[in-house]
Amino acid sequence: MAAFQVRSKLFELGLQTLNTGVREFSISLSCASKNHYDVLVVGGGTGGITMSARLKRKVGAGNVAIIEPSERHYYQPIWTLVGAGAKPLNKSGQSTASVIPSGVPWIKSSVQEFDPDKNLVRIDDGKEVSYKYLIVALGLQLQYDKIKGLPDGFNDTKIGSNYSVNFVEKTWRALQDFREGNAIFTFPNTPVKCAGAPQKIMYLAEHYFRKTGKRSKANIIYNTSLPVIFGVKKYADALLEIIKARNIDVNYRLNLIEVRTDKQEAVFEMLDHPGETKTFQYEMLHVTPPMAAPDVIQKSPLADTQGWLDVDKENLQHKRYSNVFGIGDCTNLPTSKTAAAVAAQSAILSKTVSLVMKNQKPTHKYNGYTSCPLVTAYNRCILAEFDYDAQPLETFPFDQGKERWSMFHMKADLMPPLYWYALLKGFWGGPGPFRKLMRLGMK
Repeated sequence: MAAFQVRSKLFELGLQTLNTGVREFSISLSCASKNHYDVLVVGGGTGGITMSARLKRKVGAGNVAIIEPSERHYYQPIWTLVGAGAKPLNKSGQSTASVIPSGVPWIKSSVQEFDPDKNLVRIDDGKEVSYKYLIVALGLQLQYDKIKGLPDGFNDTKIGSNYSVNFVEKTWRALQDFREGNAIFTFPNTPVKCAGAPQKIMYLAEHYFRKTGKRSKANIIYNTSLPVIFGVKKYADALLEIIKARNIDVNYRLNLIEVRTDKQEAVFEMLDHPGETKTFQYEMLHVTPPMAAPDVIQKSPLADTQGWLDVDKENLQHKRYSNVFGIGDCTNLPTSKTAAAVAAQSAILSKTVSLVMKNQKPTHKYNGYTSCPLVTAYNRCILAEFDYDAQPLETFPFDQGKERWSMFHMKADLMPPLYWYALLKGFWGGPGPFRKLMRLGMK
């Protein structure tokens, strides 16, 4: 009987291996036999998967393809809580194969070159893939190597970063190991994704130190390259009150340029005093790295003068190539780079592409909506929502500038399922349609 069970198990494993092989073979065969698509989506992050799902319903699965090299897809907003020990890292990711819309070919490769004049891209093996319409959703790149001493410095258990799957758990380790001294949190002198995240972990660390009896031994320091704590005054005022009440030291216009792990020193350039630096000792250091558009965009005709994908801020159509569109972090849209922004952008971009396909002028306009759940404790959150003009654009019929238990649980427990089962499926375009209803007609 035991031998029969072993043979049965081996047979099942053989079938699983065969099925996996058949799927990978079918994908590669599909890529080998077809090198042109009506819609080509570059990037398998939030924007790419979402737009693939939406456009599949418009033009058919076989007419849309997605180029993405990564085997895993991550819900990165939850890493704030992973770094604070409130959520496990393994719950933040799923296989890329599981989130790509059914029937949409997955080209498991990286784009090496854009050639928009010929309506094609070149991928890893030198193969050319052409398109009628192109959606660029490549996100951005983390540039830890722009800071002297990193990324090798992450071997120091006192340093972490919530922005990388490789370093986010190191933040939690550094929090747990903290004994006494400076806990430093940084914000770089570049655009970043989720501009609130660098200080969210600071508030969580302060709360953790209070819970564990270490607060009296911790000097919490926030060194930011920005001249303000947050770009929207309403939420900035609320955060400054929290900072004052919790005795947090904020230094503006400081940019991290070097980490000396042998001396536990962090060196910052003083942006308002060129050539001058300031050095801090650290017992814990959370690094937010400089960020930039992917190199392949920067060196292409699709980039603006700063290297970002150059799109119209209202309809997300490229400014020079009418059959090219962009979404998410890789674009030069003048709003915060968040998953909430991608949701709102996807609804507009879907309509834009539909009209362009009909040779009509895009009419729907993206207002810059984005959202940043500013986690201020293990059970409190300020839900910041705002537009291009840095004006609050709040959904709920109460003052979202206050810390609330309900907003924390929306961030921690409701948003992840909304992401996996609505946004990535192309069914969630942000709260815009519900805002008037939720606010009971109030302005």
